[in-house]
Amino acid sequence: MRAVFAEDSAALLGLLLAAGGLALHQITGQAVWDAIGSIAIGVLLGVVAIFLIIRNGEFLRGQRVSERTRAEVLRRLLASPAVDRVTYLHIEYVGPAQLFIVAAVDIVGDRPEHQVAERLRALEAELEQHENVTEAVLTLSTADERSLVP
Repeated sequence: MRAVFAEDSAALLGLLLAAGGLALHQITGQAVWDAIGSIAIGVLLGVVAIFLIIRNGEFLRGQRVSERTRAEVLRRLLASPAVDRVTYLHIEYVGPAQLFIVAAVDIVGDRPEHQVAERLRALEAELEQHENVTEAVLTLSTADERSLVP
């Protein structure tokens, strides 16, 4: 969405620069205005390209969320009656206001493996009910891992 907006805005501004350069060339009879318009269009395209390179690079590397958002997700996980503690939490943006969550949790109780797997899937589905969560992946913590605190 951002790329389309930037490219279309640059195209419209480029048309205005080209029209201005041509108009000034016709009015004054000096070709320098046409050249200045062309150079301005080139600079505009370069600025837009650099902006898009930087923003797309951030998305490719995985843009991390704010500490406030991270703390809120951690609080939501710990508020679940099935979760005893959280030892790992990674959250990143995968789209506009869309989050991908990976966490290691310690489940309350001592249940058979198939019940633990079902509980993890239920917790993932619960997290994914939030409009901003695209996907949640949960795994089990080990006893020696340090607990995270909100």
